[in-house]
Amino acid sequence: MSEMLKIHPPYLLFVGDVDDEVVAKTGFGIAEWRRDDCVGQMRLPGCGVDLGLPDVTLEEAVKAGARTLIVGVAPAGGALPVSWIAALLAALEAGLDIASGLHTRIAAIPNLRQTADELGRKIIDVRQSTRTFPVGTGLKRPGKRLLTVGTDSAVGKKYTALSIHAALRRRGLPATFRATGQTGILIGGGGIAVDAVIADFISGAAETLSPAAAAEHWDVIEGQGCLLHPAYAGVSLGLLFGSQPDVFVVCHEPTRRALASFTQPVPAIHDIIELTIRMGRQTNPKIRCIGASINTAKLEIARARDLLSEFEHQLGVPCTDPIRFGVDTILDALP
Repeated sequence: MSEMLKIHPPYLLFVGDVDDEVVAKTGFGIAEWRRDDCVGQMRLPGCGVDLGLPDVTLEEAVKAGARTLIVGVAPAGGALPVSWIAALLAALEAGLDIASGLHTRIAAIPNLRQTADELGRKIIDVRQSTRTFPVGTGLKRPGKRLLTVGTDSAVGKKYTALSIHAALRRRGLPATFRATGQTGILIGGGGIAVDAVIADFISGAAETLSPAAAAEHWDVIEGQGCLLHPAYAGVSLGLLFGSQPDVFVVCHEPTRRALASFTQPVPAIHDIIELTIRMGRQTNPKIRCIGASINTAKLEIARARDLLSEFEHQLGVPCTDPIRFGVDTILDALP
């Protein structure tokens, strides 16, 4: 049973005092894909992020039926700010369970663990896997696989994979969304947080996540990081090798100049496509790019359409913004 199945809705999304929307991507993802399960958001003084949900107190959330407070942020390194502990303690005392995707184990914080035990509350650390995985084999297995890759973190890999999975199901095609990060697990109900897997076993975990399947079945695998990211490239490469994708969709945020929370420039989209093909051929010689997902959320609609046309001319593959324009053009390019 996946950890997600033990997390009881409705949810209260906690975003602390962050002021960067990228850091709050977990909260935004759950608010977008599980909105009906959310009673509101809880923000501390100084918070500059708004998930588009009602601001509620703990008492109001419990009165509205909330059962679980979800930590909706993913700061660099996954650490829990000490200043948030009092709010989490109050949530337990108010009658809520806590679910978190941080690298920091909430259950390992003594006063939170003790309070949860005394009150019969649950603390679920989604990013802490209790499973062990083999090393990757590199051996091809039956079934079809699509992987989303990116020019940076938080550019739309998860949203793109979810959108493609939903569109495949609408077309009546057999498909499974394979979550590889904490937010995807919370949304989809299962998966493996690959950035919490010991490095030697990442590709093996990816093989385990998308096992042999029927010839016409699609595994739509959520990508992580970027192959040229100074911090996260190892996870990205292990996921690419283990997923053995037949096809991939590259994801890009065109207004971003530097990597999120870093100073290095964002790699060119065509460089990521070429590198993904070159590296991906190690475990699937037939890998190819079938489209690009361009996150145009910060652009006016007319400019977004023009930019998508420019990228299509430049890259020679269908380009779309899944949230604004859907993914039918990408699905039409599937083998």
